[in-house]
Amino acid sequence: MSRRRRLWCGWALAAAAAAALGLAPDRLDGAELPSVRDVLGDCAPGEGPDDALCGKIPVFEDRDRRSGRKIDLKVVVYPALSRTPQPDPLFVLVGGPGAGAADLSEVMVGAFREIRTERDLVFVDQRGTGESNGLECDFDAFDLDSVLGDAAVIDRLRECMEGYDADLRLYTTPVAMDDLDEVRVALGYSSVNLWGGSYGTRAALVYLRRHGEHVRSAVLDGAVPLALKLPLSFPEDAQRAIDLTIDACEGSAACRESFPEVRSKLEAVLRRLARRPEPVRLKHPRTGRALEFELRRTVFTGALHAALYSSQDAALVPMLVEQAYDGDFAGVLAFGDAADTQLSLGMFFSVVCAEDAPWFENEERGAAPPEGFLDSSIAERWKEVCAFWPRGAVPDNYREPVRSDVPALVLSGELDPVTPPRWGDRVTEGLANALHVVVPGVAHGTSGSGCVPSLIEDFIAQGSADGLNAECVANLRRAPFFVTPAGPRMEDGE
Repeated sequence: MSRRRRLWCGWALAAAAAAALGLAPDRLDGAELPSVRDVLGDCAPGEGPDDALCGKIPVFEDRDRRSGRKIDLKVVVYPALSRTPQPDPLFVLVGGPGAGAADLSEVMVGAFREIRTERDLVFVDQRGTGESNGLECDFDAFDLDSVLGDAAVIDRLRECMEGYDADLRLYTTPVAMDDLDEVRVALGYSSVNLWGGSYGTRAALVYLRRHGEHVRSAVLDGAVPLALKLPLSFPEDAQRAIDLTIDACEGSAACRESFPEVRSKLEAVLRRLARRPEPVRLKHPRTGRALEFELRRTVFTGALHAALYSSQDAALVPMLVEQAYDGDFAGVLAFGDAADTQLSLGMFFSVVCAEDAPWFENEERGAAPPEGFLDSSIAERWKEVCAFWPRGAVPDNYREPVRSDVPALVLSGELDPVTPPRWGDRVTEGLANALHVVVPGVAHGTSGSGCVPSLIEDFIAQGSADGLNAECVANLRRAPFFVTPAGPRMEDGE
């Protein structure tokens, strides 16, 4: 056993005893907590980048009983570059649910490079994701014959569920945020800053509620209120996003001339697919094998909805609608990867079935008009899975708004199809020291857009939104529409 491993194990036993006795978690019998380098070591090849620290911190799967199986939480820390860093790191909480932060750290760290100058960046694979007993359920992303059929997906999820070495009731957000606080203590941080994106904002809000005394500031990008009725909110929010996209196309000379009557053509495609699935022939994108299948309306709208998550991808939507109107669905199906290999679907449904299903199961399914975009069929599919998925418990007040005076910067993309600005408004109502910034021309996830990284850096540096100047976001614009597969017609000023 390495020296670092011995130090961690010995301290972990002491910490467990202290917790059982109700002692303060930041100091044990007057002794300082260990430093990050006492717990983690240099990342080995394949484990993480060579300028980071890597390791695993064990936690009990059943935190209440504190016995039985343990989960090793994968942790990656990018140490601050300053010789005199600030003591409070940035903890990064990612989306999904089902993505692993440590797993994604190498592609995300660049967005926080300025913050890293003064602060450690901490990425933890939440229990059930990545290398923290990841609950994967793999599909062949290009096996359209199986992925496009609901029955095959349900059968595969049931098969995965039965094969997991896990108590799936114990993979909820509140349990995971208690894990995160244990990681905080293990790494020796008295207070932290939080950045959450999409589902990561739900995680950050839960952490604020349960461990807010250790939070210095919080950035919430694409806010998900705990009272949000997912996925029942999808149809309204998706309709808003597709309407904004079509409105923008109709207001653009280049797009309007290239794709006349795009709104009525989309409605025509939706009516056609509502009447009956359409036969589609295309080549397997990896093997080149010819594929034939019946395209259903929900698959088409799901793929088009996925394109709206990015304003760059949304720039293709009018062209994709035109192609679909002419019977060519190959372009839009490129966005229809129903088997996202970065998500641990077991963890996804452990969260959804415990935290969302109790509220959407009893809602009446509204009949979507034939010309509408998304309907409530996603809720029906989730209900079917949650009918057999083991369900954990959440606190009675779980759906109540989180109230906190911790300084918060709430960010919303103007064009977001799933967490639009209205949800940022809802979250901000409970945060006494919050600033809500709506970023124009941006869809889901704003933290890498324009001046937003500098805005986040300034907010975390001062630990307050007071006096924060967010006027720079007004210069951001929607990506110009593609009028041919080669791209936009820039000479028209798009």
